[in-house]
Amino acid sequence: MRLRPRPRPGAVTVGAVRGAALLLGLACFGSTLWHGLDEPGNALAFGTLVALGELARWGAPPGTGTPPAAEEPRGSEPAPLAAAGALAYALLGTSAGAPTTHGVPQTVAVVVAAGLAGIVPHVARGRGPGLDHLARRVLTVGFAALCFQPLYNAGVVTEHLGQGPAYALFLVLLLLLTALCDAVLAALLLRARTGFPYGPLLRDELRAFLGIGSAVCATGTVMALGVAAAGLWALPVLAVPLLLTQVSFRRYAAVRTVNRQTIASLARATEIAGCTPPGHARRVAALSAAVGRELGLSGAELAVLEHAALMHDIGQLSLVDPVAGGATALLPAEEQRRIALLGGEVVRRTGVPEAVAVVVERQADPYREQPLPARIVRAVNAYDDLAATGTGEGAAAALGALERLRLGTARDYHPDVVECLARVLARGGAAGVTSAVPG
Repeated sequence: MRLRPRPRPGAVTVGAVRGAALLLGLACFGSTLWHGLDEPGNALAFGTLVALGELARWGAPPGTGTPPAAEEPRGSEPAPLAAAGALAYALLGTSAGAPTTHGVPQTVAVVVAAGLAGIVPHVARGRGPGLDHLARRVLTVGFAALCFQPLYNAGVVTEHLGQGPAYALFLVLLLLLTALCDAVLAALLLRARTGFPYGPLLRDELRAFLGIGSAVCATGTVMALGVAAAGLWALPVLAVPLLLTQVSFRRYAAVRTVNRQTIASLARATEIAGCTPPGHARRVAALSAAVGRELGLSGAELAVLEHAALMHDIGQLSLVDPVAGGATALLPAEEQRRIALLGGEVVRRTGVPEAVAVVVERQADPYREQPLPARIVRAVNAYDDLAATGTGEGAAAALGALERLRLGTARDYHPDVVECLARVLARGGAAGVTSAVPG
């Protein structure tokens, strides 16, 4: 009898979230088709807004992926106008003074149908959003509608809060609760896919909410209140500020992309000059980011760490005689420190943040004197150097490199960083890095 392999816990979590979103969407579609569409004008207006928001979403073209730590915050909303319109429809109580009756099922059905219509052109060009994003949108909109629509339709909200400031504050609190729900889901899905600790991922999601997420919630609230007072004509007027914000964020993201590409090009200079083996900087950066995630670094700290890891060997360009094989981990401590200081000077001339230069120039110090990012870069760089120059192949070379790092924890490598590196490698390494260490 042949046994089927047991699915990974992460795959089970992702499947459960997607399955819940699929069941909710199908149930809401079925209910809406059975009972008919209430207030078609409202449904058409908000559906059009959501579809246009999805059409105006931003995203990287296929094949231009960036390193995990250097991405925009994972909590940032790529389609803020669609998100704000969906939340406004979920929290819509009255339209031009007339009470609405669309309820939870119709809310979810309209948002899902409009969202699917808006992403079709992106899917046709190979730039469509992932299934996880769609699942989060369905579940968060359903959550917001479930918290508001039954209470409003039963008259509880207007009876106790009226239509004044207390009602507006109630909408804001509901949207904040919905944002928290979305952050929990996003961190849970990312934890399932990557295996990174859940706490730091949730913290990054909540921090990202302070950017475009807060604008989405504020616009959703204002849209719901504006339509309640002035009718559907308020929608295009209130959508303009968020659309302008989206354009500004897109330009900011483009600038960050150019900066990352510049840093990656500078990192390749050592490979082109023959100072380091091909792919060394990329491997060290990917593994450093994974170790930093494991140790709980925030998004900004991870960006500094990854940029420093990409440029950690740039000091070798100042050497008259290149290091054999580019393996600086095998050099005497004083020579390592000299190369690190040279690298720090070069990095400062490139215009990157000062924190990156500090990590590069302190990577060769005794670990008790180093900041955490420098400890990570030193250990990961040594692992890659030792695995490439050690005896044996594959798993034997990788295990031998880890053993040498463990032997050096008295002075050179922080024990926690080394053990964290071992755990990352046991899980299969980082994106773009093939680990030879068996799990």
